Amino acid sequence: MSHYLADDGEKIHVQVSGEGSPLILLHGWTASHHEWSPFMRGLNQHHQVFRWDARAHGKSSEETSRSEPTVQRMARDLQNLIDHYRLDKANILGHSMGALVLWQYLHDFGTARVNKLCFIDQSPKLVTDDDWDLGVYGDFDAERAQAFIDSLHEDFAEGVLKLIAFGHNRKAREDYLADTPTWQKTRQLFRTLKPGPLITCWKSLTEADYRDVLRTIDVPTLLIYGGQSNFYVPATAHYVAGSIPEAILRVYESEDHSPHLWQRERFLKELLEFLA
Repeated sequence: MSHYLADDGEKIHVQVSGEGSPLILLHGWTASHHEWSPFMRGLNQHHQVFRWDARAHGKSSEETSRSEPTVQRMARDLQNLIDHYRLDKANILGHSMGALVLWQYLHDFGTARVNKLCFIDQSPKLVTDDDWDLGVYGDFDAERAQAFIDSLHEDFAEGVLKLIAFGHNRKAREDYLADTPTWQKTRQLFRTLKPGPLITCWKSLTEADYRDVLRTIDVPTLLIYGGQSNFYVPATAHYVAGSIPEAILRVYESEDHSPHLWQRERFLKELLEFLA
């Protein structure tokens, strides 16, 4: 795995593979570049793919922290990646946290060096209030957001699992309560993570609001949402699609917050067709 230096001197690890037009893949919170492994054989045939471990995630979490891992800092890390590899007109895809990082990047740097964009299952504002009910669960106000952060300090792994389990997806809730092998394995993985930087990261995500950014996007955009997302109602997908000029929306009806991982062949086909 290679790396580049962000402008604060921190190493950001990135896996580079394939040949063709550049494609940058941004993973979700608590994940790593491995999120994209199932798609690499297909993507590498058409694109030079850049899969980072975002600051405080994956191998990048092993580095000495020089700056707090906020969404604003990660957006700058993305600009540093584009500069380091001298990319022009890059295609960029963000899932979950990756989508928020990408919206922050567009807010800070615009679309001058972007070719096409793809966002997977995310709301432009996570915390709900009297005027916004399309965030997490449709009912995740400031008080509930703080209670979640408190739970992360008490037991990080279990707090994240409960956030995933007790949302809109019935199967996730049933599997969590049954403590299936998959959930046990995920719990063990989360217990290997460093909670402090990830909690700081999460706080910055909940403070963000990118609704105004959506209307400024002037490049082709593909949206992929789970019809049974753990976190978002279908209206969230349609709000985002209606706010980005000429966005293409694909809803994977039976899937959760990671629809691309459950319908891999469909996702790869639709992504490659869109990028082509």
